[in-house]
Amino acid sequence: QVQLVESGGGLVQAGGALRLSCAASEPTIRSYAMGWFRPAPGKEREFVAAISSSGGYTYYADSVKGRFTISRDNAKNTVYLQLDSVKPEDTAVHYCAAGSVVGRYSDMYAYWGQGTQVTVSS
Repeated sequence: QVQLVESGGGLVQAGGALRLSCAASEPTIRSYAMGWFRPAPGKEREFVAAISSSGGYTYYADSVKGRFTISRDNAKNTVYLQLDSVKPEDTAVHYCAAGSVVGRYSDMYAYWGQGTQVTVSS
C-alpha cells in the first residue's frame, strides 16, 4: 500500500507563497496520477490540482489557476504544489492523493495522505 506524507504547510500572509510536498513511500508512485484536494463548504474534499503520472498533463481548479503550480519529481517519489499569491480563502488542510487515472474527483484516488495545514492571514 502506498503511503503519502505531506509537508510544507504553515502560516503565510496574503500575497505570499508556500511550497507543499507529498512524499511517497515507494517508487511505484511513478505510475500513479497525483492530486491535491482541500475541504470546502459543503465538500469534504474539493479538487485543487492534479498531474498525470508522466507529469505531462496538469489540471487546476478555477479558483487556483494562475496561482498554484503542481509538479512532480519521479526520481524523488515526490509531488509538489507551489502556492503563490495566496489568499485567506486558501486556508485549509491540503491533502495529496494517488490514483490510477488523473481526474478532478476525489473518488478517483485510492491513496491519501494525512494533510498539511495552510493558514493565510489577511
